[in-house]
Amino acid sequence: MFIVENYFMAVIFCIITMFCWGSWANTQKLASKTWSFQLYYWDYAIGVVLFSLLMGLTLGSNGELGRAFIEDLQQATTYSLGSAFLGGVIFNLANLLIVAAIDIAGMAVAFPVGIGIALVLGVLINYFAVPIGDPWLLFLGVFLVAVAIILDALAYQGLSSGKRRTPNKGIILSIAGGLLMGFFYRFVAASMSLDFAYPEIGLMTPYGAVFVFSMGLLVSNFIWNTIFMYRPFSGNAVSYLDYIREGNIRLHGIGLLGGVIWCLGMSLNILASEKAGYAISYGLGQGATMIAAIWGVFIWKEFAGAPLKSHRFIKWMFICFALGLALIISSRI
Repeated sequence: MFIVENYFMAVIFCIITMFCWGSWANTQKLASKTWSFQLYYWDYAIGVVLFSLLMGLTLGSNGELGRAFIEDLQQATTYSLGSAFLGGVIFNLANLLIVAAIDIAGMAVAFPVGIGIALVLGVLINYFAVPIGDPWLLFLGVFLVAVAIILDALAYQGLSSGKRRTPNKGIILSIAGGLLMGFFYRFVAASMSLDFAYPEIGLMTPYGAVFVFSMGLLVSNFIWNTIFMYRPFSGNAVSYLDYIREGNIRLHGIGLLGGVIWCLGMSLNILASEKAGYAISYGLGQGATMIAAIWGVFIWKEFAGAPLKSHRFIKWMFICFALGLALIISSRI
């Protein structure tokens, strides 16, 4: 199977992850004008599963190192399968909360708050589980990211002062989603061997782990997303009949594309984790916060008309994120 050979390649993969995880939600924005996020999310979940399967059957099944995809799944223990599956269940609820927050508060706010919290918590959890990297540089980088989250919240206060819609619900959903999302990666990491080239018997390679994770996401969707469909935090309730009746090729394609983009980022991030370490790999990937904020500010114009003070906070938010990510990268060099 294909594996990452050095730290430089691992960093490149994590940067690609950053762009994937920070950009997939744009597909939700494209579909949201005529398609509720709950219905969009079904196609997103299917897209994640299909792409993880494609990765497993191609890159995960070729080459001399590692273990072939199908064989990897067959030899995995119940613990390994269950851990990756549970990671998908936890991620799915966390992601639905953040997607709901995007629907209420906008991309420039929901992503920095929710994913920023997930970054801080996830780095701490994964570092203490597998301590790789200079803790001083790593935690200083995480601290700067936390400062950036606070600056984003302050910027949004100025933005929301003239809006008709209160931001409280969106911020609360972002925080709840971020807290949950800080835990999912550890369960996926626990299902994998630390050595990808010569994987330990019973544990999985990245390709098997990501596929089982994606199945946890899809199966749990019948619970979590059904609740969101019939008891939405905002807007009208939708049904499974609406998915069949209102969907078209374009809308389904947008949702599938969103899942493919996110899963590409997840696959590359997991592949990078052997050389970078779980904490650094996860932390760099969740730099998606900055990418999402760029989309929200410059493309979707979510801060148009905001007071000068809000724009200053946004500027310093980007600076703190950039410095924090640079320190996270340096912690492994």
